[in-house]
Amino acid sequence: MNIQDILEKYKDGEMDLVEALSHFTKQGIEEMGFATIDTDRKHRTGLPEVIYASGKTTEQVRLIAERMFNKGIDILATRATPEIYEAVKMVVPDAVYNQLARTIVYKHKEEISGKGYIAVVSAGTSDLPVAEEAVETARFLNNEVVTVYDVGVAGIHRLFNKLDLIRNARVIIVVAGMEGALASVVGGLVDKPVIGVPTSIGYGANFQGLSALLSMLNSCASGVSVVNIDNGFGAACQASLINKL
Repeated sequence: MNIQDILEKYKDGEMDLVEALSHFTKQGIEEMGFATIDTDRKHRTGLPEVIYASGKTTEQVRLIAERMFNKGIDILATRATPEIYEAVKMVVPDAVYNQLARTIVYKHKEEISGKGYIAVVSAGTSDLPVAEEAVETARFLNNEVVTVYDVGVAGIHRLFNKLDLIRNARVIIVVAGMEGALASVVGGLVDKPVIGVPTSIGYGANFQGLSALLSMLNSCASGVSVVNIDNGFGAACQASLINKL
């Protein structure tokens, strides 16, 4: 329950003064012992609390998701396994799992609040797990999203076939492994912010995404920014903030 809800309930007589004050004692903090949920993050930063499932036990993720659900907080868990999803589904029955993206999503209501749409462009089919994480995150953050997949530089004509769709986006996320050249190519063709996401896809000299990361960081195209390797989530958060300016 946010501050406005508390004040309105107090004003309407649905909540007495003592109960209203109790909500302000630890506003934004939900203690669980092994985790402290930031329940006020969305109102403070524009981006809600999200569960990073990797490294957590199945039981920890289930308990966090249950607490968030009971508090009326929308749920996004990233890097989640099917086992974790089955546990979360026991306490959040309508949660949806994207196996490719490894995300679990539950929203109390669907809405769109972005100014335009975000285009998620991937170089190859092998990059789709990272691209799908970006898509799921951007949609969770109430953005319209369009996808343009498998348009890497090895067959550049495929990109040009979708160029109008890409150019009309308000923000563009470009996901690419191997040498990561697609971010520079797109950046040189559009007048919108481009967020490059290097992936760990590639042969030995790709160094688990390091070569793609360095290529994007060294892009000669203006207006290209870069997030960490395989960080589709981070790219979508940045794109969402831009789309809502």
